[in-house]
Amino acid sequence: MTRPITAGVDGSEESLAALAWAAGEAARRRAPLRVVHAWRLPSQDTAGTLDRDAHERLVRDSVAESVRTVTERHPDLTVSTEIREADDAVAVLLAAAADAETLVLGSRGHGAVVGFLLGSVGRQVIAETVRPVVLVRAGEEAAAGAADREIVVGQQGEPEDSADVIGFAFRAAAERGATVRAVRAWALPTVFTYSPGSMRLADEAGGLEQYERKALGEALAPWRARFPDVPVLEHVEMGSAGQVLLSVAGGAQLMVVGRRARRTAVGARIGSVAHGVLHHADCPVAVVPHT
Repeated sequence: MTRPITAGVDGSEESLAALAWAAGEAARRRAPLRVVHAWRLPSQDTAGTLDRDAHERLVRDSVAESVRTVTERHPDLTVSTEIREADDAVAVLLAAAADAETLVLGSRGHGAVVGFLLGSVGRQVIAETVRPVVLVRAGEEAAAGAADREIVVGQQGEPEDSADVIGFAFRAAAERGATVRAVRAWALPTVFTYSPGSMRLADEAGGLEQYERKALGEALAPWRARFPDVPVLEHVEMGSAGQVLLSVAGGAQLMVVGRRARRTAVGARIGSVAHGVLHHADCPVAVVPHT
C-alpha cells in the first residue's frame, strides 16, 4: 500500500503552506494525502462562549475549508482527514508520521519551529519521528515548485551514513526533473582527530580537499547509477556544514539534511546542522532520520 503524504495543520498560515506543499508532493507521487489536526478546548479564560461541541464544529469546518482549497487545485487527489481532541499534539503527530511517507509541518523560520498548540511541538516531532519531516514556511509553497531550482542535500561521513538522506534527495529531484546539488563541508583536523593513518589517506588522495571530493563521489555513485537522468553538481567547501549549506540555499527549491535517529543519554535531538538550517534556510527543509 502506498504510504500517504501527511500534513499537520493548525490553522496558521505556516501550516496552510505546509498543506499546499504536501498536496503538491502527493499529486507528484500519485500518493494519498492525509490531513491531521490535533485540537483541545481552550481554557475558560480564552474560550469565550463556545462550548466543546461548538469548538469542535469550528475546527472541523476550518479543516474542511483548507482541504477544499487543495482539492480544487488537485482534483484527482485522494484526501483523508484525522481530527482528534488531544492534550498531547506530539503523540498525535508522531502516530500520524509512523505510517506516512513524509510528514509536512509549518515553520516560521528565523526562530523556533512552530508548534501545534505548543511552540516546541514541531521540534519534538522532528527529533523523535523515524520518518522524514519537511518544514515549510508561509508563502514558500509556490516558489518551492519552480522546476529549475535545485535540490540541495548535505552529505557527511561514510556512504552508508548518508544513504537515506541522499536517496531522499535523488527521488525528489527525479520527481521534479530537478538537479541535485550535493554538498560536503570539511574542516582541518584538530589535534584530537589527527592521526598518521588519516593523513596518509588524505595524501594518497592528493590532499585533504581531494580526499573530501573522493568521499563525496563515493557516496553519490550508487545514486547516480540508480537515477542516471538526474543531473548532479558536487560542491565541496571548507567550513561548517550549516554555513556551507546555507550559502547555496538561494538556488534551492528544497534542502535535505540528515538527523541521527538513535537516541542519546539526553534524549532525541535534531542535531546542530539541521537546527541551523531549519532556522535560516529560505526554502522548505526536509529532515531525514538515518542510523
